[in-house]
Amino acid sequence: MFGKSYRLFKLLGFEVKANPTWLIIAGLIVWSLSSGLFPHYFEGLSTATYWYMGIAGALGLFLSIIMHELSHSLVARRFGLPIKGITLFIFGGVAEMNEEPPSAKAEFYMAIAGPIASIIIGGLFLAFNLVTDATLFPEPVHGVIYYLGFVNWLLAGFNLLPAFPLDGGRVLRSGLWAWKKNLRWATRLSSKIGSGFAIVLTVLGVLFFFAGNFIGGMWWVLIGMFLNGASKMSYQQLLMRRTLEGEQVERFMKHDPVTVSPSVCLDELVNDYVYKYHFKMFPVVDQSTLVGCVSTRQIKEVPKEEWNQHTVGELATACADDNTIAPDDDAMDALKIMKRHNNSRLMVTKDSHLVGVITLKDMLKFFALKVELED
Repeated sequence: MFGKSYRLFKLLGFEVKANPTWLIIAGLIVWSLSSGLFPHYFEGLSTATYWYMGIAGALGLFLSIIMHELSHSLVARRFGLPIKGITLFIFGGVAEMNEEPPSAKAEFYMAIAGPIASIIIGGLFLAFNLVTDATLFPEPVHGVIYYLGFVNWLLAGFNLLPAFPLDGGRVLRSGLWAWKKNLRWATRLSSKIGSGFAIVLTVLGVLFFFAGNFIGGMWWVLIGMFLNGASKMSYQQLLMRRTLEGEQVERFMKHDPVTVSPSVCLDELVNDYVYKYHFKMFPVVDQSTLVGCVSTRQIKEVPKEEWNQHTVGELATACADDNTIAPDDDAMDALKIMKRHNNSRLMVTKDSHLVGVITLKDMLKFFALKVELED
């Protein structure tokens, strides 16, 4: 969903990562706080002080977002749901789940934990501001603390909107799920409501834009577009999981895959295999023995003028967990491996022998046909 992210640190067993898009919002927040909000409410301070306040406010906000997502993750762990980690991205943060909650009760507690954490954090900041005065801490410190109290409550309020996949939308889904005992129906309805809220936000953004508030309008439009896409994607992910879970890899694999010999030169590989079959990965077989695989990513690392000087055997990657799977494994496991390692094809092996190839394209075709016939 977010592309490549970079690990920042580990907290209570969860990896905290940042998507490159996070730098955009981080810079925008620092700029808007230091040149807009803080100078407006706290006049007479130096430019450097406003920038320090802006940086401190942005850091405090992102730490608050991490605590918000951490609360989701801790409750998920309590219910036995694996969480990959917490990722910061352009619109905030997300606790990355590999599976759906096991029950409506688990969904409710996981969803409500984030807003509760933000309300508590905001209350602590505001209470600290009330019991201290300027003689104990200078005005800039009070300004940042007051901002963090207010923004945490704002974060909680926004997330409580019944717009899936926001926390409020997940609370709504948990209620619908408990009522009808049907997660798919509850997700579909919550997703439609989420898309409706997204359209409202987008329209408000356009109105703000024409009213002269260009920056505010732009962000409302972007948030609306993101929420609409995330809502639809969440429903599609549930359908994908429900469609593929329990299906064995053998059902989708091609039993007679195109293979290449390790003695083939790269020039021949490109012209006679890649351009002919349009695959990005080929199993490498030497006299019926599976050697590994070779991909277009590896070919690109070799200068084109040297393709006729190197063979497939020199580039071949040995069989490993990131490029192979067993025929009786779950198709969802194959999809997870593809997503984790950015592969669209996996070799299917049994007792170290190649028995087929499974592709993302074939699984998606099956998914599309099943949804068309049954949804």
